Amino acid sequence: MIGLYHPVSSPVHRARAGLKLAALAALSVLLFAVPTWPVGIGALAGVLVTGLGAARLPARLLWRQVRPVLPVLVLLLAYYALVSDVATGGVVLLRLLSLVTAAAVVTATTRVGELVAVVEWLCAPLRVLGVRPERVGLVIAMTLRFVPVIAERAARIREAQAARGGSARGIRAWATTTVPLLVQVLQLAHTLSEALDARGADDPARRPRAGAR
Repeated sequence: MIGLYHPVSSPVHRARAGLKLAALAALSVLLFAVPTWPVGIGALAGVLVTGLGAARLPARLLWRQVRPVLPVLVLLLAYYALVSDVATGGVVLLRLLSLVTAAAVVTATTRVGELVAVVEWLCAPLRVLGVRPERVGLVIAMTLRFVPVIAERAARIREAQAARGGSARGIRAWATTTVPLLVQVLQLAHTLSEALDARGADDPARRPRAGAR
């Protein structure tokens, strides 16, 4: 997947997508079931060793995935420092940082087709309830694909504003970036919906007629 998958020959890349997703789920359960400093530090260290060592991912790739959530982590730490204590906030910060980094390792070492195949396999038993696994897989694939696309659009907007002498800071800078980005995202969604409708993506699965070849 453009922007997320990093093609390198490593044991982590060759591992099955289902196994990596199961490991991510197990790590999530462990971090929430045992919210302690040793578990948080050990989990983060293990994720970094797996990503930088076993998977041979560049540190800048993981940093690009983690950097956007750092302001949220700082705000959470400040919140817990005010309402509880810094130690509890530190555990929460380590938990979220470990999960974000682990998710970045999974997406960087797994092709989107493999992830979608696992999701469709997990949703297959829901066919009896009317759920279409192929549609769920399509939604997941589109969501993952448009994360780097939206980030690229936001970067272009900021570059265009800087080229025109834009120097807004703080909340005003967020507003001047968010509004045009939202307009572009809505236009992109409209174009995509028309393309899917033209290809019959919303039509029920057609059954072959009896005797048809």
